[in-house]
Amino acid sequence: MAATHPALSAACSEGDSAGRGSEIAPPAASASLSTGTTPTPEPTTADPPAVPAHLRGEDVTEIPTGDRVVALSFDAGANSAGLPSILGTLADQQVPATFFLTGQWVDGNPDGVAEIHGGGHRLGNHSMTHPHLPALPDQAIRDEVQGAEQRILAAGADPRPLFRFPFGDRDERTIAAVNDLGYVAVRWTVDTLGWKGTSGGMDAQKVTERAVNALRPGEIVLMHLGANPQDGSTLDADALPDMIERMRAADYAFVTLDALLSAEDRRRLAAG
Repeated sequence: MAATHPALSAACSEGDSAGRGSEIAPPAASASLSTGTTPTPEPTTADPPAVPAHLRGEDVTEIPTGDRVVALSFDAGANSAGLPSILGTLADQQVPATFFLTGQWVDGNPDGVAEIHGGGHRLGNHSMTHPHLPALPDQAIRDEVQGAEQRILAAGADPRPLFRFPFGDRDERTIAAVNDLGYVAVRWTVDTLGWKGTSGGMDAQKVTERAVNALRPGEIVLMHLGANPQDGSTLDADALPDMIERMRAADYAFVTLDALLSAEDRRRLAAG
């Protein structure tokens, strides 16, 4: 794995120089996680549904399709500064999206899950406290995944079977661990780098250009809900209207990340 970008140490909603998206947990939570002291949650299910064989062991970077579709995705782990604008744009444009939430974000934004889910969007699991999962023992990984799952379920939505690794940081062991809990690991095709903010040399036009220049059938776009902690900018939210307009002009339609699953996959997962 590439080293984490230095700016991450103070960030609330960023990614690293390798293009990994992130939403940094508050320092206290990060400290507790580093010692593996996150309280052990009760398992949500005794026997999670099996991940489809063709998705097991993968950290998926694009939807396998020849159709001109794109999946917009947003990670949420710190603040929700961009959420009203993002949800407003998606509603106005009638575009569905996928939101990966941490359990801590759900705790701090009790109405956010209902707002996202009520808008017809898909939710996914982004861990409880946004740690580097490869640094944790197996039980702590399970606690992170199940802790977030419980929070999201209690708020009225189901994140299963979609999981995104914090920082994009994963290895064979951690992918297998989330698979064993019934989750498909979903990465991205392109990171807009909106998390860098204006203080990091980005602006809304550059954000849009990164997403549009990477257009291909099945593209997965990584964006973030939170504001840059240094300058307060919400570039992903600001860029979203133009991004959607330009993608539509290129004859692309929008899907949620459920498009990764076949109809049979969905029936089997729903049946448990």
